[in-house]
Amino acid sequence: MSSDSREPASRMPVRSMTGYAQLTHQVNDHLTFSLSLKSVNHRFLDLHFRMPAEANGLELKMRRMIKEKIARGHIEVGLSVQHGASGGFQLNHSLVEGYVHAFQEAAERLGLASQPDLNVVLRLPGALSGDSAEIDEALENTILGRTEQLIERLNHMREEEGRGIEAELRERMQSLAHAVAEIGKLRTLVSRAYLEKVQSRMNELIGGHADPDRVLQEAAMLAERSDIQEEVVRLENHIKHFHSLLDSGGEAGKKLDFLLQELNREANTLLSKTAGVSGEGLRITDLGLLIKSEIEKAREQVQNVE
Repeated sequence: MSSDSREPASRMPVRSMTGYAQLTHQVNDHLTFSLSLKSVNHRFLDLHFRMPAEANGLELKMRRMIKEKIARGHIEVGLSVQHGASGGFQLNHSLVEGYVHAFQEAAERLGLASQPDLNVVLRLPGALSGDSAEIDEALENTILGRTEQLIERLNHMREEEGRGIEAELRERMQSLAHAVAEIGKLRTLVSRAYLEKVQSRMNELIGGHADPDRVLQEAAMLAERSDIQEEVVRLENHIKHFHSLLDSGGEAGKKLDFLLQELNREANTLLSKTAGVSGEGLRITDLGLLIKSEIEKAREQVQNVE
């Protein structure tokens, strides 16, 4: 039995916002409907429907159903209802008969011997129903049942892609953690080098006539301002928080993106504090640029996390 603490039974998986699912269901010998769901990334839940005009009531129910199962993404919902060849077309008798009666009454009143053109009559809106049909309660319930199945299928696909994104994000965070750990080891050496640089520069400026203790005190204060310990600690904490969000799963995309912005801010501060320091300072610059590169790659992935 697996004991992996990162995958508890109640954990919601990390989901991508990209996915597609489609199905076709034959209701009877004469009636079939096709249903599709397409999802791409979006800041919020953005639903768009392509459905028959007769499905307005159904659309509202489908909208509620999708909102319960999907948190974010641009979702395109497509529904089409088709009659089989054996079903033929349905004639709207009352509409056609009413038109013919009105035509004949007008012809009689005007003394004309004209007869209505059946081709014109059948082209009247609503005279014939073929590809689209009235969606009764039974058909609506069938479509809603299949919609629920299709949402599950779409989410399964999004979870599969989400696992790949999660694996890459963990790899990026591991690379960040290694870089931050190395920077932490170099911090003391860089602080000492900065202190010596400032002290040497101050001695040059005052010509060696100042109190050595005073020079050392001022240099120490400047070196302290350039210390990167706070940035190292914040970077480490942000990386831990990032992992905890991945461990929790679910709707984490916005929080992950915010954390990456914070990581980038700390990396910028770290680089500005160590600018101009030679020796080990150059190594920290290289590591800082590596951190920024990994953050940018992680942000590209996080943009597609629900």
